[in-house]
Amino acid sequence: MTKKRKKITIVGAGNVGATAALLISQSGSADIVLIDIYRNIAQAKSLDIQDALAVFKKDCSITGTDDYAESKDSDIVVITAGVPRKPGMKREELVAINSSIVRSTVEKVKSTSPRSILIIVTNPLDVMTYLAYKTSGFNPRRVIGMAGALDSARMERQISNELGVPVTSIESLIIGSHGDEMVPIFSRTKVRSKPLSGSLKIPAADAQAKLAGISLATKKRGAQIVNLLGSGSAYYAPAASIARMVNAIIHDTGETLAASVYLDGEYGLRDICIGVPVVLGASGVRSILTIELSDDERGAFLKASDVIRKTIELL
Repeated sequence: MTKKRKKITIVGAGNVGATAALLISQSGSADIVLIDIYRNIAQAKSLDIQDALAVFKKDCSITGTDDYAESKDSDIVVITAGVPRKPGMKREELVAINSSIVRSTVEKVKSTSPRSILIIVTNPLDVMTYLAYKTSGFNPRRVIGMAGALDSARMERQISNELGVPVTSIESLIIGSHGDEMVPIFSRTKVRSKPLSGSLKIPAADAQAKLAGISLATKKRGAQIVNLLGSGSAYYAPAASIARMVNAIIHDTGETLAASVYLDGEYGLRDICIGVPVVLGASGVRSILTIELSDDERGAFLKASDVIRKTIELL
């Protein structure tokens, strides 16, 4: 008996949304609806992806539309719609225009797919995730912001470049906000299953400087890409991060990833969405993992929460 494919809706047929649609469809385990206010763009990209799937010999369907009715009863809805950053712009500066887009989108999703899991990608990520949760009224475990998976991967790339080791041998974790206040947890970063500190093989003072450099390069990676592009922002890595999260949910893998989720007492915080390690599965967030933080890490994490709260006040 053929297993029924999941239904995934991606709102926003820009570079991030369309690339995520391609990557998710390559698994062959989900049918996709690509929604955009510009119907022709959504249709054109869906047709192009259909042809790509023929190349890959995958048989799932993808539909491009501007009609939310076609997304009815989606299992997962990924929201990428919004205005991207421009050179010199902080993610927080997008709050005014993107909040109206996310609010409107979530209202439509509530009507068409009331049992769906929401994955929020629109910036400022943590604030838009909070807005989506409040607007939807969904169980908070079904509203997830895609940030930590991307930021952690970016740090793994920086470590790989610095140490000259394969990125496949590195495990890292970034919590906090998706922005300059992200908090790398170097104490939980491993290279070939060993602590990162032992892999640097340099004096402690030099190691601290090296870690600070890796942290800064990770935080500035998105801005670096925005500045080089001149128009638009990163999309391959964000799309890959979306696909990884979707895969963990539709296949109920129990994978641990960092994500922005609603806290209700965890880490001493309430009524906020912020990046922490979570276990993902068929229900969305299976559990929120509480890890021990050093005094410096906790201080940085609380600073990130303060910045998020101040931005929430702009909604």
